[in-house]
Amino acid sequence: MTTAHDLTIVSLEARTEYPVERGDLSLALAGAELADLLEAGAVSLDGSVLRPVERPGSGDPMLDAAASEVGKEPDESVEDWLWRRGWGLAAEYLAAEGVEDTRRKRPRWMGRRDADRPAPADPETRRRATDRWASGDPVLAGLAAAVGIHHESADRVEDPEDDGIAAVLAAVNDAVVELAAIRQRRSIEDAAFDNIWRGL
Repeated sequence: MTTAHDLTIVSLEARTEYPVERGDLSLALAGAELADLLEAGAVSLDGSVLRPVERPGSGDPMLDAAASEVGKEPDESVEDWLWRRGWGLAAEYLAAEGVEDTRRKRPRWMGRRDADRPAPADPETRRRATDRWASGDPVLAGLAAAVGIHHESADRVEDPEDDGIAAVLAAVNDAVVELAAIRQRRSIEDAAFDNIWRGL
């Protein structure tokens, strides 16, 4: 399994104070894919620009699909790729884990805990992901932190040794912050619009 699959399971299993936003998770999942592609040598970084490298398939359909996306846009930066690849990605990974998309029924399901949370279908996949999480894997912990899931030993989790992967984690954090600002701006604009209508 891949880092993105592991992150999906952590998002379902780990206790969080606030619900994990679907858009934040999508960006982090795109970052998880990119981290795995860098580690496998399927992608390289030319400064902040992604460059495809010819490599055999990984055997994971989602990761291979991500690899095929690299290089489709000329001189695409890591952050631009996160936004493009991340569009709707959380729903795809949740579906791959056998989790129903319940946004319309219960918009805040990701903030629920214990028995109310959906669980991944494959126990072996879940065990692998939770073991990796418990070990304090720096890539998984860094991506999870970007979406508001903090490892209980966060102060002892080391930074990734690979500069490219560290750059991906930084780009994910920046993108999540930018998305939060967009949400806040839209909320303010919606509130102002509602006030205009109330005043008529």
